[in-house]
Amino acid sequence: MPSALPDGEPVPADGALPASALAGVADRPLGFYLHVPYCATRCGYCDFNTYTATELRGTGGVLASRDNYAETLVDEIRLARKVLGDDPRPVRTVFVGGGTPTLLAAGDLVRMLGAIREEFGLAPDAEVTTEANPESVDPAYLAELRAGGFDRISFGMQSARQHVLKILDRTHTPGRPEACVAEARAAGFDHVNLDLIYGTPGESDDDWRASLDAAIGAGPDHVSAYALIVEEGTQLARRIRRGEVPMTDDDVHADRYLIAEEMLSGAGFSWYEVSNWATSEAGRCLHNELYWRGADWWGAGPGAHSHVGGVRWWNVKHPGAYAAALAEGRSPGAGREVLSVEDRRVERILLELRLLDGVPLDLLQEEGRAAADRALSDGLLRPEPFAGGRAALTLRGRLLADAVVRDLVD
Repeated sequence: MPSALPDGEPVPADGALPASALAGVADRPLGFYLHVPYCATRCGYCDFNTYTATELRGTGGVLASRDNYAETLVDEIRLARKVLGDDPRPVRTVFVGGGTPTLLAAGDLVRMLGAIREEFGLAPDAEVTTEANPESVDPAYLAELRAGGFDRISFGMQSARQHVLKILDRTHTPGRPEACVAEARAAGFDHVNLDLIYGTPGESDDDWRASLDAAIGAGPDHVSAYALIVEEGTQLARRIRRGEVPMTDDDVHADRYLIAEEMLSGAGFSWYEVSNWATSEAGRCLHNELYWRGADWWGAGPGAHSHVGGVRWWNVKHPGAYAAALAEGRSPGAGREVLSVEDRRVERILLELRLLDGVPLDLLQEEGRAAADRALSDGLLRPEPFAGGRAALTLRGRLLADAVVRDLVD
């Protein structure tokens, strides 16, 4: 089942933010994340806030139905307009995620985007993305999305090998994600991403190379490759605990990452975040860069998280409770926290170190700066950015990014 929400102080019934959060908004970009919590089946490794029809049956009634979900989410977009008041910013990025957003009708996704356009306006160069399950779209669906304003799409490929997909409980057939890239291009999508996962129990180096070959050959301009994380409470975690499938160790993950870097860079992709590669700057995911750089975003939908001006909050998780709050004119927020100056400094280091250009050295305190000097000597940070006042990871540093960042924030 989905992981638990964090603790926090109550969110006001009207969702109002402290005045400090709204100060200086014109200097920060604004994005929207729209969460669609529905899935046809639950993948064994997933602990996202998602629900199948069986899991929702009898727990939310009509309020939890995906048939009227778009209207409910539009209600939260209108709430966002009230909370942000006379905030002048047009929206720079929109990202529809899940779950499986493409279980909704294409017209529903376009309607949700239309509400953002109506309430806030979209920047002239706005990036508008949706995630998609390869089996839940066809050329007509993709054409309707493109005509409705979506210009970027991200397909969950995970692997090109059937036995690996089976371990992950993925339902699409090998070859379908690659076909989707061609269909998205034909529909006029400017940017296409394929998501891959490495380190699945039973996956070999050859399996991983085959997946990368298939992804590269499909012609996307962006590839995300994530190490499998086995989350407690998932079906996969239970299978590993019972000894049905082996756990993949960190050394295997490191080897697979090096294979990804070698093959993707050889095919013209460049990394710009530890788990993300693009063929050009235009192909990078601007929405994710908002997260990594601590900008403002409003997360609409059950369990969605938001951040505006150092205030972070999160919505109730269940679709029925979420819809009920909005139907009653209340914010669906379950809790929030106001980040201190120190919190924000640490988060900048945690997130920006993962980026190609790294973090300013002047963010580091005395012990962190000493740790950065050691990391440079150990070949974990690149000398040229360091000389220019930034801590930026080498390839070896990317393999040890979590350990490096722990040292820098001490």
